[in-house]
Amino acid sequence: MKNYFSDDELRCQCGCGRLKFSPTVLNNLNHIREDYGKPMFVTSAYRCEEHPIEARKASPGEHTTGMCVDIACRGWDAARLTELAIKHGATRIGWNQKGESRFVHLGWSKEFPQGTWTY
Repeated sequence: MKNYFSDDELRCQCGCGRLKFSPTVLNNLNHIREDYGKPMFVTSAYRCEEHPIEARKASPGEHTTGMCVDIACRGWDAARLTELAIKHGATRIGWNQKGESRFVHLGWSKEFPQGTWTY
């Protein structure tokens, strides 16, 4: 299976450069990308606990586990991505489909409850 995602896309973007992304999730993402048939743009993957978004939270979120990713997409592309994520075992799916920074959160972490949500 081809790897469609670079380490730079998956590492923490706070400046620390840490990369603790799950190989299993990367494998799932590559299968999703293969089925999707077009590029997928990562907006957030692994985040360390010091990342500004995580530091504002009462407790660290799923991104600190390296078991999830946010993919930029909108409309029918978000629906198709959701369908493929479920096919490939995602158990946590969140949609932000308003404003300029639209994305779908795809998660596989067992440390957080299964579910879906909107932002």
